[in-house]
Amino acid sequence: MNIIFDLGGVVVRWEPEALVARVFDDPEVCKLVYSEFLAHPDWLELDRGTLRPDLAVSRAARRTRLTDQLIRDLLNTVPASLVPISETVELLYRLRDQGHALYCLSNMHLASIEFLERTQSFWEVFKGKVISCRVNLCKPEAEVYAHLLKTFQIDPASAVFVDDVERNLIAAREFGIRTILFENAAQCAAELRKFGCI
Repeated sequence: MNIIFDLGGVVVRWEPEALVARVFDDPEVCKLVYSEFLAHPDWLELDRGTLRPDLAVSRAARRTRLTDQLIRDLLNTVPASLVPISETVELLYRLRDQGHALYCLSNMHLASIEFLERTQSFWEVFKGKVISCRVNLCKPEAEVYAHLLKTFQIDPASAVFVDDVERNLIAAREFGIRTILFENAAQCAAELRKFGCI
């Protein structure tokens, strides 16, 4: 079986609201920064690799009326916040050892993926990876799924995609890929068991 995993919120922790709250004390400022930066379309363009970080920072500073330095400080905290979820990592190795081919498909900006590649060893379980900033495509765009399937010659009928965002799964199902909405590693393992993967 070909099992495709998202990274943020599945393999590594991605808790944007908590991240903002660690940098800013005022709850109203936290809401503003979250909506005008991390939940803003510019964030997706950062992930896509089509918006330079310095431009994303200056644009968010203008929208929030905060200083560039404050926004930059927040952006710089993101890579190290992507801490591996140990239970998921254990599941990855278990699946790999059972003979499944594992891949990852993730929206992530360059600083984050480069940090994870430098600091984590779990990459050895993946036969291939597609990261948005390197292909200038983001989930849930159909083109990024097509790119993954074509690049690694994956038959959609033999694939399962695990992601924590429903709209990304809906897009995958359009290709005939079975999907699992990730809640935690134990729930994911139980769903994989229903597909005969465990």
